[in-house]
Amino acid sequence: MDTVLHFGNRIDAYAEDMIRDLAALVAIPSVCGPAEGEFPYGKASAQALDFVLNRAAEMGLSVYNADHYAGHAEYGEGDEIAAVLAHVDVVPVGPGWDTDPFTLTQKGDLLYGRGTADDKGAAIAALYALKALKDAGVTGKRRLRVIFGSGEEIGMEDLPHYFESQPLPDVAFTPDSDYGVCNREKGILRVRVQGAPSPNILRFTGGTVVNAVPDQGEILLHCSLEEAKALSESSLPGEFSFSVTSEGIEILSKGKAVHAMQPDEGFNAVSHGIALLGSVLAPEDLGDFLTFLHSYVGCETNGASLGIACSDEPSGALTCNLGLLHMDVSGASAEFDIRYPVTAEGEKIIEAFRACAEKAGLQFTVTEHTPPLYLPADSPFIHLLQGSYTAVTGQPCNLYATGGGTYARAVSGRGVAFGPIFPDEPDRGLHQVNEHIDRNRYLEHARICLEAMYRMLQG
Repeated sequence: MDTVLHFGNRIDAYAEDMIRDLAALVAIPSVCGPAEGEFPYGKASAQALDFVLNRAAEMGLSVYNADHYAGHAEYGEGDEIAAVLAHVDVVPVGPGWDTDPFTLTQKGDLLYGRGTADDKGAAIAALYALKALKDAGVTGKRRLRVIFGSGEEIGMEDLPHYFESQPLPDVAFTPDSDYGVCNREKGILRVRVQGAPSPNILRFTGGTVVNAVPDQGEILLHCSLEEAKALSESSLPGEFSFSVTSEGIEILSKGKAVHAMQPDEGFNAVSHGIALLGSVLAPEDLGDFLTFLHSYVGCETNGASLGIACSDEPSGALTCNLGLLHMDVSGASAEFDIRYPVTAEGEKIIEAFRACAEKAGLQFTVTEHTPPLYLPADSPFIHLLQGSYTAVTGQPCNLYATGGGTYARAVSGRGVAFGPIFPDEPDRGLHQVNEHIDRNRYLEHARICLEAMYRMLQG
């Protein structure tokens, strides 16, 4: 059999080194924060980027750092560039972990830690694939890069900055989704709605990032004894706890966090907290802002009441996630993450949402809009990736669509998402507590990654 089919197995020799470096990378709490001097996303994010670039330099690879936004490790020669795009920043950890989220912890075959599945594990695997190619003396027609971003989780402005000084790759994949090959990514629309505070609600906060379903909402309000009794005895869905303080009634709403691309698989603590208040309080006590959220958003995840629900055959239905809410006596703000089908018109969705918000007297702002990605199924590069997957696993590699937003969008139609999660794997806790990977499946992904990079290097 052709030895090309077996090249990916060479990554096995680096398995222990990969786990060691993954542990060191997980230990860096690289949640993006405000800019600190030369570090656009804070020191921790920059530290994670420095770690992988320093390791690459120690491996004898060429490295480049684009102002701590992103950087690359490179092997090979040629005018064309093939690339793997990964990121080393992570989402906040949140409460409820069974292990220290910034300590790689093994339980059986499972490795726990923030970033193991998204996306530090894949970043380390791609780095070691470069090393394996270099160590084997493989030559090809292209340069092969692993590009590491440090701000993927907060808007992906890191790669545009990198590409201001570096050329776009000719072909690329990002191991930041699922297997097989994702040739369709929904449009991503993020909007903010602002308004006046509610008269009797002193505080309502929930969510940590807009691209995750909030798993907690905290409410402080003034209400009558009858209203407090009705709230505490409500039979609405949700997990609520109540306490009386000197300031008023405190309500804690608990939910389940999942990625915003699949909000129906979580339980939105903020939306259900609003539903609880709306079931008891009169509109004048709820206020215009929360009344709008109660009437036009509710606990829906498809945008139906906003008039933006839609679907198509290539990519499925629109999703709408209320990701962040902040209300106090000075004002109120809510932020939404919307993923819309590849054939839908983003501007029409924006105008429909805007009309609903402005009708309620609220301020509406688009904070981010990334159009959909759609690559033809007969692309030679897609065939290359499918062949790499089949060579390692012996299984066919299907095409699929996602609501997720990956780095594939940053390379102007020249890339797709490819791995690292296999179709038969259970939920690995991406953007949730207890994020983890299976050590054996991780190694299998690394084989596929190396196989694909070997073939990409050939041109």
